[in-house]
Amino acid sequence: MTWSPTKEIIHTSNIGKMMQKHSFTNYNDFWKWTVENKADFWKETIKNLNILQEKEASNILNIDDGVENAKWLYGAKLNIVDSCFQNDKNATVLVFQKSNKAIQKVSQQELLHLVNRIANSFTDFNLKKGNTIAINLPMTLEAVAIYLAAIKAGINVATVVDSFSSKEIAVRFKITKPKLVFTQDVLERGDKIIPLYAKVSETNPEKIVVVSFKEDKISLRKNDVFWSHFLSTNTNFNSVKLAPEEITTILFSSGTTGVPKAIPWNHTTPIKAASDGYYHHNIQQNDVVCWPTNLGWMMGPWLVFASLINKATIALYYDSPLIAGFGEFVQNAKVTMLGIVPSIVKQWENTKIMEQFNWNSIQCFSSTGEVSNPTEMKYLMNLANNKPIIEYCGGTEIGGGYITSTVVQENRPSTFSSKVLGGDFVVLDENGEESNKGEVFIIPPIMGLSTVLLNKNHRKEYYENTPKFKMKLRRHGDEVHQLKNGYFKVLGRVDDALNLGGIKVSATQIEEIVQQLTFVKESAAIGVAPKEGGPNKLVVFYVENTENNQEIDRLQKAKQIIKKELNPLFKVSELVKIVSLPRTASNKVMRRKLREIYTT
Repeated sequence: MTWSPTKEIIHTSNIGKMMQKHSFTNYNDFWKWTVENKADFWKETIKNLNILQEKEASNILNIDDGVENAKWLYGAKLNIVDSCFQNDKNATVLVFQKSNKAIQKVSQQELLHLVNRIANSFTDFNLKKGNTIAINLPMTLEAVAIYLAAIKAGINVATVVDSFSSKEIAVRFKITKPKLVFTQDVLERGDKIIPLYAKVSETNPEKIVVVSFKEDKISLRKNDVFWSHFLSTNTNFNSVKLAPEEITTILFSSGTTGVPKAIPWNHTTPIKAASDGYYHHNIQQNDVVCWPTNLGWMMGPWLVFASLINKATIALYYDSPLIAGFGEFVQNAKVTMLGIVPSIVKQWENTKIMEQFNWNSIQCFSSTGEVSNPTEMKYLMNLANNKPIIEYCGGTEIGGGYITSTVVQENRPSTFSSKVLGGDFVVLDENGEESNKGEVFIIPPIMGLSTVLLNKNHRKEYYENTPKFKMKLRRHGDEVHQLKNGYFKVLGRVDDALNLGGIKVSATQIEEIVQQLTFVKESAAIGVAPKEGGPNKLVVFYVENTENNQEIDRLQKAKQIIKKELNPLFKVSELVKIVSLPRTASNKVMRRKLREIYTT
């Protein structure tokens, strides 16, 4: 199954309008122009998005310190949150629905007033510009407002996923040292009640603000306060204007070691997110954008900025996207762009639960986070009467995508039709030669690319020992295959990182936890792509500890410890006993060899 754009869709799309303005009739020629004329392209994009600057940039792009240290909007003063409130004051900018409740709508003025009240509250609680707060909340109205308010006040926001264990939360708090942590009393997911406050308080942060509507049901530590006691009544607040490179958000990416990389976003990173939404997802004013996610994953901040800067509506459902209530919400909120990870679609296809709803308001889907399966993507297209799927792949350290689809090209399930506008990459084989199949290396500069890590050496992580090429290359770690028709397929990771349910995690993290099991002497975790395509399965090889070989369900024990210590969303598919792990001369585990052993 393919989807082809009509002349009207091409003509009225945001890409189509830019192509017409510059007299392009061929998309690939247009993409090439955006790469060869980066400063011009991004200058026009900033104008298209109406990014507000108190002090105009002297240069859109400054590469005096090299392309790997590019400075965008050089010399400007701004606060990116100002660009999030440019719709009509009565326009609906956020809709949300709690379980078994009616849909609620929030106008731009209402959201702005809430953001300003929170920003004033920071002052009341003695937080200053450059301090850090942390958010460990589900994706709610309050989470979005706290996030925007902190950035507006010049405060850094460390975003931590609500599904993480106390141990994982503590690691992230240790890196960022937040003065204030926002969480919820409990998290309700269907029949499950997860005690968020109890989990966060185990990490012993300085002070916690608890968003709760049942204050009589929970007792707090001495220094902690409820949301109602935190919130100011003052609805006026002037944003703090900063240099573009000042930190807004601290996100975490596992990479290939057990300690997560702390990746800062600055005031230009949201421009990358918003531009991908504008061009590739074709988000228009008053569209309704829904993407089940969390502020701790990059798609959470992406959703906020790609929606609000493009004057669209954020749609949030407070329960699981796997239940019928979510499908009804998508229908009744008249969602126009729905983002998913492929694992969700697999569940929908198995249960048929979404087939009862009318999703014809959807203009396009988007799929990211893991490799998709063509059969499941065709099923997804049909849920909205054959609408295209924008395959979208990037990273936290990119602020968006490096490879994508568009609404102006033929759409083929599970393939990417284009490199992102304004961005380029090269695919190299094991010998460092250009190839149609191999490892992706990004060609900087691209707006959104990180230039610093808070707890690691950025140059070493992304640039050191990259292959010699005609231009500077940046390591990314994906394996890509370019097809004969010019489209691309992303095959997975080439490094020791795994992609599980749309979440990147290092093999080392999993192995450290599995090796706590008494029957395990040593272990190695790999991601294995199913033959039919789709998300990787987590397979763990282990060498047996012969001193402790009692009869137990070992797979079940492995599942339980991963769920408890790391993330309940990570599922061990198979536990494979092996006499010894294959290693290189330098004693590094040969994961590629393990994949060969498993598949044969």
